[in-house]
Amino acid sequence: MLEGAKSMGAGAATIASAGAAVGIGNVFSSLIHSVARNPSLAKQSFGYAILGFALTEAIALFAPMMAFLILFVFRSKKEGFSLIKQATISQLKVELGTI
Repeated sequence: MLEGAKSMGAGAATIASAGAAVGIGNVFSSLIHSVARNPSLAKQSFGYAILGFALTEAIALFAPMMAFLILFVFRSKKEGFSLIKQATISQLKVELGTI
């Protein structure tokens, strides 16, 4: 059940990629409109468009990062406890000299 929830959460986290694509489209659409209205400011408008593109793309890169965190980093409490329990038992065996 937990694995299914993790997969659904990772899929939901990647929905931000669609929003970032729409945002990038809006940035360059606004650039085209502004250059069509005032061609003398094309150079300055292009600099602002690149800044907007970079910031929007940064948001898009957070989506797969969160998906990978959900899938591979977060663990259940039961799973983490069993790993801790196994580590302490093996440490005790080493300390007692039974291994």
